[in-house]
Amino acid sequence: MRRNARIDVSSYGRGLVELFRHPSILAMPLLAAVVDMLFSYWGGAVTDPLGGAGSGLIAMVVQIVYLFAFGVAVIQARDILRGYKGGFDSARQEARTKAGGILLAAVGFQFIVWVAAYAGSIVGIPLVGIALQLVAYFFLILTIPAAAIGGATGGMALSASIRAVRANIPACLLLAVVFSAIWIGIPLAFQTFGAAMSPFSYELGIAIARAVALAYLAFPFAGVFDDVGFRLW
Repeated sequence: MRRNARIDVSSYGRGLVELFRHPSILAMPLLAAVVDMLFSYWGGAVTDPLGGAGSGLIAMVVQIVYLFAFGVAVIQARDILRGYKGGFDSARQEARTKAGGILLAAVGFQFIVWVAAYAGSIVGIPLVGIALQLVAYFFLILTIPAAAIGGATGGMALSASIRAVRANIPACLLLAVVFSAIWIGIPLAFQTFGAAMSPFSYELGIAIARAVALAYLAFPFAGVFDDVGFRLW
């Protein structure tokens, strides 16, 4: 099923307002950011004695934590955008019933991106690997919303994301650009302006900024999927 492609930017603006009206949406992103900070700040104590072994696994676990936390935030953002009460408790309860599906979707997302990168390394041309990863990221950009608010699990969430993206490529392109600008821009901003900060303050600042970014991004992600992907079921 293909709908007429259109770009609805209302969720981007509402996200800024609703983030301040419903600060509880920051709860899970903050928890994930703290986990990331702890591994970034003290992870070397675990991996360095082993020559760095396990660092890749730790990075993957951190990403899965982020993706699950984002799933909870997306559920709450959807409720808020639909005009419901939008409380954290109800979002948490719904996420608990869908936890397995969200986690499987997160693992599947990570695996497909890894396969894309690995395929590029086999070819031996770095740009090919980067291009394959970008394609994977783009078409799987709605995987977590598909699992969190669409109720899909594992591979179904991956295929639901692909169908949703194909249904409205312009809206998903805008979503990808905004996400990349925010998620990549945060570390770059801290590298530029955080030189005088202590290592702990530096990691803490990035953690808080990423948590706020995830909480905000939950609104456009929920808006795009609710507008396109959810209706594809």
